[in-house]
Amino acid sequence: MAAPCPGRCGFFVEKKKRFCKMIVGKDQRFCGEHATMEEGSSRRIVCPLDPKHTVSEDKLEKHLKKCNSREKPKPVYYVENINSGSADSDETLQQVSLSERSRTQLESLLDKLKTAVRGLQCDVDDSVLSHPVLQEELDNPKNGDSAHKHLKQQSSILGNLEALGLLGRGRCFVEFGAGRGKLSHWIHEALKTRDDLKTRDDLQLLLVERCSTRFKVDGKHQDDRVQFERLQVDIQHLDLSKVPLLRQKKLPLVGVGKHLCGAATDLALRCLLETPGLTGDAEPPRKRLKSSESVDDPESVDEAALPGSGPGQDSGPAPVLGLVVALCCHHRCEWRHYVGQQFFLQRGLRAEEFSAFCRMSSWATCGLRPTNRDRPPQDPTNQRGDDEEHEPAEETDAVNGFLSADERERVGRLCKRLIDGGRLHFLKTRGFDSKLTRYADAQVTLENVLLTAIPLAAVPSSAS
Repeated sequence: MAAPCPGRCGFFVEKKKRFCKMIVGKDQRFCGEHATMEEGSSRRIVCPLDPKHTVSEDKLEKHLKKCNSREKPKPVYYVENINSGSADSDETLQQVSLSERSRTQLESLLDKLKTAVRGLQCDVDDSVLSHPVLQEELDNPKNGDSAHKHLKQQSSILGNLEALGLLGRGRCFVEFGAGRGKLSHWIHEALKTRDDLKTRDDLQLLLVERCSTRFKVDGKHQDDRVQFERLQVDIQHLDLSKVPLLRQKKLPLVGVGKHLCGAATDLALRCLLETPGLTGDAEPPRKRLKSSESVDDPESVDEAALPGSGPGQDSGPAPVLGLVVALCCHHRCEWRHYVGQQFFLQRGLRAEEFSAFCRMSSWATCGLRPTNRDRPPQDPTNQRGDDEEHEPAEETDAVNGFLSADERERVGRLCKRLIDGGRLHFLKTRGFDSKLTRYADAQVTLENVLLTAIPLAAVPSSAS
């Protein structure tokens, strides 16, 4: 029998007919998993916090104090379910798939959909813009097709931010579902000045992501005076008014997101516009902020005129200047979190219809594509759709019998517009002028609709 490789474990794996390939410690013969083979070694047991690894029995107490699976203390800005919506609206609804519905039931749903969308602007305007800061990367031949598509979307999002007067210093950009943080990276690059090292810290980039992420772009900006701060928390439990940095800086907030998946969009809207201390009954801003404002003087922002500012509201961060979010995966929306419940109820629709329309919305991007049974299932709680891998539409013989592929796609788009109509209604009730625009070509991404919002008083009189 051959000897183990130098520096490798000396345990022979009978099933594989070879030695274990794990690296051993200095002066050790076996790796951690096979250390029990050493004479006099203690027995290894399964970690009670995570059965995926083992630990020496005599070192268990010490291990439990530093195990990565131990429950960590919650940060001060963690408030359980603060953005979830009312639990009263969480009806005990039995989920019924489209394939379980009869043709008569599906026709009834389609009739309700056609009635509900009357008066809604179902066609969105084109707003495919760009920003020069990304041009060099867009022209870089080393970027593959996938990277090029993401760069085009990021460029258009920055272009729309600038067109709305939201791309400027003197504010904090909150990127929801940040992932690696590339959108924040390009916002920072667009707002860099030659005097960055001399200017006051008048720009903040707050990245919100529930998962631990590898290859984070914000790690490249650790030496910048501009601060990148990452919060590893679910949007559902994030109280922005308790984030220490926001309470200290008091910079006005701009919400951004690229492919904020399903219910995460509603959670982000609640996080920005229903958090005590961020909004209030004060008048909206008297002027529209331009990107050139507050470059050298962050105090030039008229905070007294912003929604939620004024006497008695100094305890929390400054209020919200606007929102620019690329929407994604409406089929993952949930009734409890949905901000447009009132909008649906006014149209005689309930949670049952909402659930069905969410399922039907996937037809807009999936059509009659064959299902890929080999594709691993997506995480239903994922807050980002950045991979652009959308679930296939539900196949049902009842639908195939009377709807063509084009008709299904049209119905899917109507479902998306109806769901987004509730979000526009919510923003209007909060004093914001909001709209939907097509920010990218369908060849770049099928999820190419951008939700934007600025305070009503910031809209030029000619546009109102």
